[in-house]
Amino acid sequence: MDLVLSEEQAAVRRLAADFVDREIVPHAAEWDRAEQVDPTVVRRLGQLGLLGLTIPEADGGVGGDHLTYCLVTEELGRGDSSIRGIFSVSLGLVGRSIAGYGTDDQRQRWLPALCAGEALGCFGLTEPEAGSDAASLTTRAVAVGDRWRLTGSKTFITNGSTAKVALIFARTGEAGPKGITAFLVPTDSPGFAATEIHGKLGLRGQATAQLTLDEVEVPASAQLGELGQGFTIAMNALAKGRLSLAAGCVGILQGCLTAAVEYAKVRHQFGRPIAGFQLVQQLLAEIAMATDAARLLVWRAADLIDRGEPFETEASIAKLYASEAAVRAANSALQVFGGYGYVDEYPVGKYLRDARVTTVYEGTSQIQQLIIGRALTGVSAFR
Repeated sequence: MDLVLSEEQAAVRRLAADFVDREIVPHAAEWDRAEQVDPTVVRRLGQLGLLGLTIPEADGGVGGDHLTYCLVTEELGRGDSSIRGIFSVSLGLVGRSIAGYGTDDQRQRWLPALCAGEALGCFGLTEPEAGSDAASLTTRAVAVGDRWRLTGSKTFITNGSTAKVALIFARTGEAGPKGITAFLVPTDSPGFAATEIHGKLGLRGQATAQLTLDEVEVPASAQLGELGQGFTIAMNALAKGRLSLAAGCVGILQGCLTAAVEYAKVRHQFGRPIAGFQLVQQLLAEIAMATDAARLLVWRAADLIDRGEPFETEASIAKLYASEAAVRAANSALQVFGGYGYVDEYPVGKYLRDARVTTVYEGTSQIQQLIIGRALTGVSAFR
């Protein structure tokens, strides 16, 4: 692949970086304390066209390749992982699933609003008893005449209390992955309720909720894709979602590096800047090395997608490495800051809290290892 960005890619990256520096970075700590981001920021992402990346123009998007999408995601992760999460779920998991599997009517109904930032989507897969083992979900959809009736619960759902449409995965047939179907459920439907989850370690600014569906009825036209295709839709979305998460982790890595280098230059101990201490330079060098490595893994996987080649294993490698590296880098950056890193006047403590969950959601680090191991050996550790 060509590691030199095109003029268009570089321009979009600068646009995203300027937006982050101007409208996100100054408010990230405040949003973290309040456990709520300013919703106008999300609408501004839509106005800039960033929420329409990779979505065809005919569907209300702006097109663009997946590398450009990852560049924007990295900048958002550098500014505030909560904004990155809102962006990745609404566009990456929900919007692209509708673009890939939706009917003309479904695409026309939902995609223009999602791309404009006028509406958000949430991805309703995880359940209280079905996390890594998503194929065992128990939310059920029963055909009632020409409608579907959905009953069940979902948990840890990003945008769950702010979304206008929920992509819900429900069992319509036999046990296992072949009995799961996807549905587009308006969140104002009778029987649909969202309860926000507070007290999170990180990602405090983004709304995370538990969803309850109490005999929620939707028309047959709400079914996304074919009957029994839901698990395939979910796994395809998550494969690209892992790349998005990895790109956000690159942003955390870059944010940690920039903050730690700047602080090391101005912090004096023993009569000189700590930037001159060998062990501080070792910490900075390790963060820099991890940042470059994670970024290159993300770019490789994005390039494979854009060339239409298999990418799933490479996306898992990028997600596994970048998420674990982000935790290590944030911890090292906090060490550079010393006691000041432990208070939220500086960003590294938030980077550490936000990075920690990236090793857990959209496939834990252990699940990524099993995916990679399966690709290497041809033997699945899953049942």
